[in-house]
Amino acid sequence: MASFRLWSLLPLLLSGCSLASSSHDLGVRSDLHFPLHARGTNSDGSLPVYKDPSAAIEDRVNDLLPRMTLQEKVSQLIQGDMNGWMNFTDPLDDTLTYNLTGLEAMIESKAGAIWGGYLAPWDKVVYGIEVGQRYMMENTTLGIPAIIQSEGLHGFTDNGTTFPSPIGLSASFNTALLSQVATAIGNEAEALGYGQLFAPVLDLSRELRWGRVEENYGEDPFLTGEMGHAYVTGLQSGSRRNTSSTATARIAATCKHFAAFGSPQGGLNIAQVSGGERELRTNYLKPFNRACVESLSIMTAYSSYDGIPAIANQHLLTEILRDEWSYPYFVTSDAGSVDLLITLHGTCATRECAAKTALENGFSGEMGGGTYTYLTLPDQVGNGTVDVSYIDETVRTILRTKFTMGLFENPYPYPDYASALRTPGTRAILHQMEQEAIVLLENRNNTLPLSKNINSIALIGPQADRVSFGDYVFFNASNNGITPLAGLQQVLSSSASTAKINYAQGCYLWSNDLSLIPEAVSAAQSSDVAVVMVGTWSLDQTLLWTPGTNATTGEHVDLSDLGLVGAQLELVQAVKATGKPTVVVFVSGKPVAEPWIQANADAVVQQFYPGELGGLALAEILMGEVNPSGKLPVSFPHSVGTTPVFYNYLKGSRPIDAGMMWENGSLTFGHQYVLDTPVPLWSFGHGLSYTTFNYTDLSLSSQNISATDPSFNVTVTVHNTGAVDGQEVVQVYMTDLVSSVVTPNQQLVGFQKVNISAGNSETVSIEVNTSQIAVWTLSNTWVVEPGQFTVRVGTSDQTFANTTLTIL
Repeated sequence: MASFRLWSLLPLLLSGCSLASSSHDLGVRSDLHFPLHARGTNSDGSLPVYKDPSAAIEDRVNDLLPRMTLQEKVSQLIQGDMNGWMNFTDPLDDTLTYNLTGLEAMIESKAGAIWGGYLAPWDKVVYGIEVGQRYMMENTTLGIPAIIQSEGLHGFTDNGTTFPSPIGLSASFNTALLSQVATAIGNEAEALGYGQLFAPVLDLSRELRWGRVEENYGEDPFLTGEMGHAYVTGLQSGSRRNTSSTATARIAATCKHFAAFGSPQGGLNIAQVSGGERELRTNYLKPFNRACVESLSIMTAYSSYDGIPAIANQHLLTEILRDEWSYPYFVTSDAGSVDLLITLHGTCATRECAAKTALENGFSGEMGGGTYTYLTLPDQVGNGTVDVSYIDETVRTILRTKFTMGLFENPYPYPDYASALRTPGTRAILHQMEQEAIVLLENRNNTLPLSKNINSIALIGPQADRVSFGDYVFFNASNNGITPLAGLQQVLSSSASTAKINYAQGCYLWSNDLSLIPEAVSAAQSSDVAVVMVGTWSLDQTLLWTPGTNATTGEHVDLSDLGLVGAQLELVQAVKATGKPTVVVFVSGKPVAEPWIQANADAVVQQFYPGELGGLALAEILMGEVNPSGKLPVSFPHSVGTTPVFYNYLKGSRPIDAGMMWENGSLTFGHQYVLDTPVPLWSFGHGLSYTTFNYTDLSLSSQNISATDPSFNVTVTVHNTGAVDGQEVVQVYMTDLVSSVVTPNQQLVGFQKVNISAGNSETVSIEVNTSQIAVWTLSNTWVVEPGQFTVRVGTSDQTFANTTLTIL
């Protein structure tokens, strides 16, 4: 963190609050260069530095901070809410009016960032943001704008374009495409006047029972970091209109949840996370370090790690984030999480303690959703409990973020905002991502793609005529989506196919009722092939939290069983029993553990929760109009009892002497496990194609490198040996053969997606940063240790070519 100096308190009072008493980097002085009655001006008539768009950001921060009262500073640290001056109760109401009294009260105490993620007509949102920002810019002493916040996990959540859930985005293994997705999301939010989106989520999907697996980029730190970096880059790059060259970002991405949130004990949301420093550094922090050092915001986690609440973890938030990484921007708590120090963690008894602990250990702001403990800070400064320097340093971070986005020059919605929403260009990006996110898991006897001359297709299952989005979408967002049934109808119609679709629901997602299965069996018997669509389901942000509704994934929706719910497996088995070729499509937010389907289905397709064109893209894959290219960002276990199943386990952690329960009832006893296996059904990086690829000529830029060499290249030639064009994800894994501490049995260190036409080849060269194979040693430092390393290209469970790297 930047160093700071304090100067003596000035005996000045304004509105009952002491004027800013610290002047960081300005030096000791006995007078003020601005009048107390008009602190937004200079006494000599010159333009205040903080109002000069061409001035350096640090100079602007340094000029503004001493002008602020203690009350204004604390107000910058607390999240306000647009519902303080607007009525968002009815999402269809388009009344353009506001409550001035509510606006004034909100800005007085909660003005740094303003929650505005409501479902409402766009013109109403624009009106509310315009009114709020105009008041803050023109009717307050200093004219400090707010950061207007919303969600943007896989689309802007006020009738913006909905993309696949992050777990699906990651399955594309296409960072350039994900960056385009994030740019499109940012375009929609920026035009409406938003300045911060709460994404990306960089928790690791190592605990599959956790309900929020769908929000992650998978189980691997490297893939998660690369995808997160692509999202942050796409969202933030550029600048808002009518801002100066010092404004280097247009929207603040918010990396969350810092850190280690996604591996709670028992898979239960916000439960403790157990681990040590090496695991923290080796796994959980790597994605944040890659993706978030340049992000304009970071959100802390609800959980505790090794017994320390993340919201108040000085080692994590100060020593690592601020001191080691020199992170200069805004850190915010999650909703209501400061209060959890009292109500959940039991490390504080009072609101005063919670506010002091979170502020002094984390230098973070306070989101709403709780009791607003930070409102106690002015009194705590007054009685000497809290040193104002902690408040000053935290205010600096949010001011720095605002100046970096150019909000002091233009915090307003754009007059032509509608031109940025739901554009044809955005829809084209969406369509490509939908296609690349689908993973072909099994394809026995080339069951897929289906022939264009097929006579009839049975489309069966509770996911066949349903739009299944993940969580963090707006109310009724599914109305913008295309169901698989509608998508198949569209593809068949456009290709002039005469194939008949025999649709049957087969069962409900949430019921054991078997009464609809006979109709599905009849549909299969009357068709040439059966496509059975099953899986999990989530709900939009209104229904997900509504009592009486149900879901099997999403925030606060955790599972004890990863198998299909209700009658879904019985449906698949009944259809397969007809003897017709059976394709099973999983539509889900996490891996589905059904070994019977893996062993018996003729083909298996994984579609993690799609976006609006998911039904169309799936049909295009099934009919062969698009060649599948997705790879698994997360491994699939045989059962919940065989988890964790992530591929990069530490050496020696997965002995295998598997047993088996056979379909005829006989038992084969093993030891790991007695009647099961720890080997995944499908492992990380797996994904088939309608063509075949062959790898040759693997080489390294040098077989021997120094530990101080920054990087080396892995080069391989990939041949498309099949009959159709296809995309392949070239994956590079490494294993440290002998190390001072136990290291992963393998780790992904590079990947690249390439398009190769039938019969042709591409030579691919992937740069690997040497630092990626460093170990956190017993001396608590990162060291690239000398020795030999196996370098492989393939997937986590297949080797297509390998060689050895020696570090001298």
